[in-house]
Amino acid sequence: MSKLEVDKIDPQSGTDLELGSSGDTITIPTGVTLDASNATTTLPANVVTTDGTQTLTNKSIDASQLTGTITPSDGTVTNAKVNASAAIDYSKLNLTGNIALADLSATGTKDATTFLRGDNTFAEPGGGSWILLNTQTVTGTPSSVESGAVFSSTYDTYVIVIRRINFTANGGFYMYLGTSGSYTTSGYRWNGSGVGGTGTSLITGDSNAPEISLLGGTGTSYHVNTTQDCLSGVIWVHNPYNSNRTSIHGELSWENASDLAAHINNIGAHPNTNTSYDRWKFAPSTGNFEATTIIQTFGVINA
Repeated sequence: MSKLEVDKIDPQSGTDLELGSSGDTITIPTGVTLDASNATTTLPANVVTTDGTQTLTNKSIDASQLTGTITPSDGTVTNAKVNASAAIDYSKLNLTGNIALADLSATGTKDATTFLRGDNTFAEPGGGSWILLNTQTVTGTPSSVESGAVFSSTYDTYVIVIRRINFTANGGFYMYLGTSGSYTTSGYRWNGSGVGGTGTSLITGDSNAPEISLLGGTGTSYHVNTTQDCLSGVIWVHNPYNSNRTSIHGELSWENASDLAAHINNIGAHPNTNTSYDRWKFAPSTGNFEATTIIQTFGVINA
């Protein structure tokens, strides 16, 4: 190996000077200082420098060497690369879209019967809370209104709220229990305790009826007037879906069709078998419903 000892190298002509040829390796030994502090140095684009904006691809850099603003390429930061204890402020997160229920850290059962409390726990509302399950708003003039499958194993007790009921003809008001196959039309046992006129007692009942007569009868003492918004009521249904006997009780008030007096009836009823039911049906004893009718069914939590 030849050795050239000089103090300075200048280009023969011009200002460009080339060391070696393509493919050559120029080695600077250990202990040699290459001082370019007073020079303008042009480095390849993939060399990391201490200032400026650069793009790094497949580079590993010790975290202690990173300062300033670092902008990764879109879609390149994975969950595994985020420190769980980093405590990133929510104001720095530009969140869009919806967060799936399963992704919430809250404990407890996450479903339609619970709500998220302030202590980050899903819990049921307090005992006796009502959950709206079904709303039937009448259009046209149907001869009956049905809920569809509304009773289930989720609740033991249900509340049916009746409002703005109006019939096309003066008459009584019937209730039936059933399944997707059919409705029960025999064996209902019911008793009604009502008041009509100017304080007249109306006590009625049946031990084997084809329906539950919610007003206590169909005669003129029980007729619903065809005036709009005249009948309202609340009916409680217990154990319709399980193996226990279904029990019904309720209270209804209306304007009588004959004397226009305010009438009220308290009804208690049940079918004579332990059949499991998943729906109800209401029908006037004569005529049809008017389009003003609204009937809602609620499930009662922890009843």
